[in-house]
Amino acid sequence: MLPDLQSILEAFVRQKVEFVIIGGMAAVAQGAPVTTFDLDICYRQSPENYRRLVAALKPMRPTLRAPEGTVPFVWDERTLELGCNFTLSTTAGDLDIFGELSPSLHYEDLLSDSMVLDLYGYPVQVMGLRDLIRTKVVLRRTKDKAVLDILRETLRLQEKGDPKSGNH
Repeated sequence: MLPDLQSILEAFVRQKVEFVIIGGMAAVAQGAPVTTFDLDICYRQSPENYRRLVAALKPMRPTLRAPEGTVPFVWDERTLELGCNFTLSTTAGDLDIFGELSPSLHYEDLLSDSMVLDLYGYPVQVMGLRDLIRTKVVLRRTKDKAVLDILRETLRLQEKGDPKSGNH
């Protein structure tokens, strides 16, 4: 199910969740002509942020998303503390949350190249295209390779100041 981005962002902002939008939605938010079917975020791993993230998503009844369907589980601070990355289905759509993108790439590492964009009236941290491109190169998944040229061209247009880039 496509995510109700506005509802998810509203909940995150209301609860003051510290997060950066990554993946396809980060590309779309910066004008890249790509398609995505879920929202990916990287969140700060801290007890206070676990509390905020749990509070934001609890009303959306998160379940684990698996190839055989959704898997019920306990959505609480302890789950976040013991886990790290989760593929969730919620009443607001599919959401992938990452405590880390790799053992050496966390929320704090994304902040220097991220930008604050206005999405549905909310100021939201969004992963910069340079970091997004670097991440997709490292992951080397087929779906990532398929969008690399588009992301590179979007970045080139942005840096050139081209209005077609979606960031003007």
